[in-house]
Amino acid sequence: MNEEEHTYSLAAYLIAQLGKNYADGANERITGAEFLALAVNQIELLQYQAGGMVIFLETNNDDKLRSFYGNNRFQPFDRRTTERKDKESHELIQLLRLL
Repeated sequence: MNEEEHTYSLAAYLIAQLGKNYADGANERITGAEFLALAVNQIELLQYQAGGMVIFLETNNDDKLRSFYGNNRFQPFDRRTTERKDKESHELIQLLRLL
């Protein structure tokens, strides 16, 4: 806990750049929920070996994405504004899931 800034630090497994390939029908081979479950299952194996209790990810502030992750037991906890290469800012939703 950082008392000066009134913040907490939390170690978590990060899922970064999760996405499906929609070229040539590749998106028909696995659902998004199955793909996310594979990532979570791998993290659960790591948790058994190394410890930890939380999975963290960020996603664009999009209704479909928020619904998808909510349906897969991720809960929003914060928001972050960031800039793209073209200097345009956009908001990311930060999500956690307890193992």
